[in-house]
Amino acid sequence: MSETEQTDARRIATEARDRVRFEEEALDLADQVYRVARHMVGNRDEAEDLVQETYARAFRSWRSFTPGTNLRAWLLRILTNLNIDRGRRRQRTPDVQSLEANDYYLADRLEETGGPISEEERVDERLSQDSIVTALAEVPHNFRDVVVLVDIGNFSYQDAAQILDIPIGTVMSRLHRGRRILKRQLAEETVGNV
Repeated sequence: MSETEQTDARRIATEARDRVRFEEEALDLADQVYRVARHMVGNRDEAEDLVQETYARAFRSWRSFTPGTNLRAWLLRILTNLNIDRGRRRQRTPDVQSLEANDYYLADRLEETGGPISEEERVDERLSQDSIVTALAEVPHNFRDVVVLVDIGNFSYQDAAQILDIPIGTVMSRLHRGRRILKRQLAEETVGNV
């Protein structure tokens, strides 16, 4: 085997080892990426699709990741960009939602119990996780992304700024406004439907 062939073989082996290491490290973060995706979108299916798309893009462009930097931030940046693209596509297409069993939860519960639900039970029901996800989905995506990363993903302002590629001051401003919008959405949904 010539020296050039040996050099090529070492380079190929090193690249294969680097790719396997990258994929293993990226897949170790899949739960965290899914959690963030679940809070960015309205339902589990969309979150799973978004995570799958994120990993497909990450694995295609693994060479652009700089080893030694924050892989989680890199993956969440891809996730955020894909979610922004998804939001833009959604704005261009009409909104069509299918009816699911959960849409009739209160009516089904009344039928099962045979009586009305107390006001306290209604407030508790209105604040279910699905209600919070729905209210969060109503927050404009610039604010929602920051709320999801900082409040749900427990990222620091610095990490959120890096993931979203915005200044820390913008993160703090959007977080404040996003929380206010979310609080108003939850209050309207809870008080308006009790």
